[in-house]
Amino acid sequence: MSKIHSAFENGKAFIAFITCGDPDLATTKEVVKEAVRNGADLIELGIPFSDPTAEGPVIQGANLRALSGGVTTDSVFELVKELRKEVSVPLVFMTYANVVFSYGAEKFMANCKEVGIDGIILPDLPYEEKEEFLPVCHEYGVDLISLIAPTSANRISMIAKEAEGFIYLVSSLGVTGTRTEIKTDLASIVEVIRENSSVPCAIGFGISTPEQARKMADIADGAIVGSAIIKILEKYGKDAPKYVGEYVKSMKDAIR
Repeated sequence: MSKIHSAFENGKAFIAFITCGDPDLATTKEVVKEAVRNGADLIELGIPFSDPTAEGPVIQGANLRALSGGVTTDSVFELVKELRKEVSVPLVFMTYANVVFSYGAEKFMANCKEVGIDGIILPDLPYEEKEEFLPVCHEYGVDLISLIAPTSANRISMIAKEAEGFIYLVSSLGVTGTRTEIKTDLASIVEVIRENSSVPCAIGFGISTPEQARKMADIADGAIVGSAIIKILEKYGKDAPKYVGEYVKSMKDAIR
């Protein structure tokens, strides 16, 4: 069993997504530490990519700011190495298949193991093509985290059966970003997941308020928040860590 499981052992998990290097890597480091200090059970670290197809304008903007600031995949690995001196919660990368492919999958996963990354989410990797990365992920003990979307339909049980780490359930169609309401019948999807897997399931995409987080955590094992945190970073820049910490605390308190 991977370390990711530990994020779900003390009740419902709050998962925070942060784009590495927005506005700079030093701020990312402080934001991660503040998020963990205030109750984040798992951190998703976004490796900036020039064409993040699953992301809405907020996270796309963060990617562009990080890239124009000179952030590279290597500098993100260095950041994780530094973080691991102080942060013990599970850390997973969220990036795109092309980033791993162009870096070299073997080298990428070896570095993940070396710096202490527990899993990876590749939103543009179809279930049918995951064998391209799965063997090398297993070789280095990195969980390849599966996404299940409302459109997965008859594939839900198939994906759930083979899932590892945790299952990322996408709350609604479209790209990341805050939503005023989430109308998908998530409870029935979670039911199918539970029938086919004992791996924890967390819901993401569109969650920004404590009420939404509580609702999602009631249905699943945790809630994932990205765009709402990135908006705080966009607003406060290098002063953001304190505000992100306060926000994470309000979200974690809501799902306790």
